Amino acid sequence: MTDHSSNIGNVLLTEEQIQNKVKELGQRITQDYQGKRPLLVGVLKGAFIFMADLLREIDLDCEVDFMAVSSYGAATRSSGVVRIIKDLDIDLQGKDVIIVEDIIDSGLTLSYLRKNLQARNPDSLEICAIFIKEGLQKANEPVKYEGFHIPPDFVIGYGLDAAEKYRGLKYLAQYVQE
Repeated sequence: MTDHSSNIGNVLLTEEQIQNKVKELGQRITQDYQGKRPLLVGVLKGAFIFMADLLREIDLDCEVDFMAVSSYGAATRSSGVVRIIKDLDIDLQGKDVIIVEDIIDSGLTLSYLRKNLQARNPDSLEICAIFIKEGLQKANEPVKYEGFHIPPDFVIGYGLDAAEKYRGLKYLAQYVQE
């Protein structure tokens, strides 16, 4: 996707840097889950590109499923109130589950998801996130598979959008408002 929009700011991470990190994460998951069949749970919409790339780097037979969650109301950012828009199709009982996130901001939504999925009795539950914004976490969820720590700027690309634009960028960039 070529877009020379004035909304695309400084490139924070190149396509090559991102792909190298995804490969590294895939290798770690492959090593940690030998003899198992992990279930990757992608959080829509932003994580779908990362999850597809990650899946191809994991040398195991994995299952995949998706959830979509939505926060609502102006106070939601601080309260962590979320609503499940699309729930999982697969029963988690006895599964080794990895939540695949695109970005962690406050961590409140992730905290809610972890508690919700843990209540479904998986054998194990871990988190894999490609981007973690520095200094914004209000909930301290342990992330076993960390990609990059990035500044607390609004970012676009590699699945992340601004008003449904820029998801297809192969790199991560700052978003510049006009």
